Amino acid sequence: QVQLVESGGGSVQAGGSLRLSCSASRNTYSSACMTWFRQAPGKEREGVATIYTGGGSTYYADSVKGRFTISQDSTWKTLYLQMRSLKPEDTAMYYCAADFRLRRDACLTMRYEYDYWGQGTQVTVSS
Repeated sequence: QVQLVESGGGSVQAGGSLRLSCSASRNTYSSACMTWFRQAPGKEREGVATIYTGGGSTYYADSVKGRFTISQDSTWKTLYLQMRSLKPEDTAMYYCAADFRLRRDACLTMRYEYDYWGQGTQVTVSS
């Protein structure tokens, strides 16, 4: 079992930056798939960025590549999403998710079901 709590959301103007955090109740060193998702009103949930902790492989959605960076702290208990050059279309509720069963290739697709979810943090980008 692991509990996930997101923080760091807020309102920012286009071009600005935010860093989201996801605190886990235990470390995720042992080959965990840690992923940031987002969901805007009226839209489907989409995977934004993912990291497979067994090796550190990462993958980004095309819409955020080059602007967002996923990382973890040295304790493997906090997941970050550094967001730069934000656009109004980045406005959404952002969720972190974790799964300890997915292997690397499945993790990097951001398409499978995850066992653990946070409650979400709202990001609003104004033009």
